[in-house]
Amino acid sequence: MAHATVYVGCTVPQLLRGASKIFPSHSALGVLRPFAFCYCTVNGTIKSKRKMDHLERTANNFRQEVITQAKVCGITNESETVKRLRLAVANKDFTFKAGQWVDFFIPGVSVVGGFSICSSPGLLEREGILELAVKHTVHPPAHWIHTECTVDSEVALRVGDLHGYQGGKGNGHKLGTVKLYYSAKNTSELLFKKNILGLMNTFPGKITCCFHVTQQRSQICKELQPHVTERRISEKDLEKHVSNNTSWYICGPPPMIESISKLLFNIGVPRNCVFFEKWW
Repeated sequence: MAHATVYVGCTVPQLLRGASKIFPSHSALGVLRPFAFCYCTVNGTIKSKRKMDHLERTANNFRQEVITQAKVCGITNESETVKRLRLAVANKDFTFKAGQWVDFFIPGVSVVGGFSICSSPGLLEREGILELAVKHTVHPPAHWIHTECTVDSEVALRVGDLHGYQGGKGNGHKLGTVKLYYSAKNTSELLFKKNILGLMNTFPGKITCCFHVTQQRSQICKELQPHVTERRISEKDLEKHVSNNTSWYICGPPPMIESISKLLFNIGVPRNCVFFEKWW
């Protein structure tokens, strides 16, 4: 039976990697990492007494043992707040699968970063390149990337592994269609929008996206206009996709995850069909 998937998020780099798992000839839409998702809690809330760092949050996740050296070979601004980091990896034994992340070690910075890989395994195989998309925050690794990192900076990487994952709702089903609801402050913060539009054109009916912007001040370009709504994602937007064969994946800051989770429960989505990332 065909299976529908709905992604609801504020950021999408983790969706844009390794489409070979879904559509073999393309590499922009990825399979999300199973261990990085939790079923929504009984009351639909996400609570924590304090903010844990990356290594604490992912302490129970499998990892590759090898830490690999890498050199920054490119830095570009994906938006006013997000930098895309291009890393050259010389170690031929370094590999990753679609949906994995890296522990990011910076000389002189004691805090270890954790960043989703936004490029495909194919790019690493062909060119020895891995890419990260990192939003500016005060968190030391992200702050270093935005303020001190330069081309030729040397770092080290360790891949968060999927080894040992068996079974689960998202394992082995045949993908039917994917619907992405993607919300940002304005269109300049809609990362990888050209990639998404390209996928929509390449796989009409299989992949669709509704962009939402909440603080747009300038005119929206013609290419994006048919796909952009100037308001928040609402219950009405999502309720038409409710079915027994739909899985829901939410990515974003905690208030957004909690709000969308409650919205989905209100429209009858079973809790075991709703997944969210646990990075925050």
